[in-house]
Amino acid sequence: MSAQLLAPRYWPTWLGLGFLRLFEPLPYAFLVRLGSALGAVLRFLPLRFVRIARRNLELCFPQSTAEERARILAQHFRTLGIAVFETSIAWWSDDERIRQLTSVEGEEHLQRALASGHGAILLSAHFTTLEIGARAACARWPVSIMYRPSRNAVLERFLQRKRGRRAKRAIPRDDVRTLVAALGANEPVWYAPDQSYRKKGAQMVPFFGIPAATNTATSRLARMTGAVVLPYFVERLPGSRGYRVAIHPPLADFPSGDPVADAARFNTLIEAQVRRVPEQYLWIHRRFKGLTPDYPKYYG
Repeated sequence: MSAQLLAPRYWPTWLGLGFLRLFEPLPYAFLVRLGSALGAVLRFLPLRFVRIARRNLELCFPQSTAEERARILAQHFRTLGIAVFETSIAWWSDDERIRQLTSVEGEEHLQRALASGHGAILLSAHFTTLEIGARAACARWPVSIMYRPSRNAVLERFLQRKRGRRAKRAIPRDDVRTLVAALGANEPVWYAPDQSYRKKGAQMVPFFGIPAATNTATSRLARMTGAVVLPYFVERLPGSRGYRVAIHPPLADFPSGDPVADAARFNTLIEAQVRRVPEQYLWIHRRFKGLTPDYPKYYG
């Protein structure tokens, strides 16, 4: 380990990881209650994330009353608190505990996709169950995961080691060559391209009726590799009952030849999942950032 990673600016990261590690052995139901209490406190702090989440709910649910949106906001921060402690499970617990906490529906779709010999893209999205959802896949199948590298050197080193041990391959977001190689080797790849994306290939695609900067690479990957695209969503169940993992049937006629239309189809699926469990979507992300200066400044 480089001595640079022990620099004072990284001490809070080391302390945070150590603190989080202490909670992993505790019973799941206790961690859910503890996380819910933490989230309830965070909701009332003067955090930028609270303002972003409130604004996103206003944009996506304009037909709802202020009271209804406030209720979703409060529930959302409770799920964020739970996500903090369930991340400790995702990072440190063994595969058996992960399998006990998660049930899978639609595994037959994945098996049929792999039988085609061209790999499978488990197309997911950024809900508060993101970490546990990716871990649930790795605990059952030899899955590669594509992730966004952290700018924090200590956290990035930690995540590389953890994800590298659990996943068949941990692929940085911009390493398309390795992603294509994984699909070419008939591997399932967990991939969540739904956040605001403003690099090459970005297009404005409707999300809850609002044009949003969107990554349209899924179509190109499917065309290049012949991989089957399977929507993959994870839902945290009430009453500390764990998680439901749903692998949906493959997207028909995908890719269609129109990457924007393909991305819009996936956004529609995400919207349907959000309406099922609105509190579990990651509302603290600034999803509605534009590609041009004339785009509305939704976040002030």
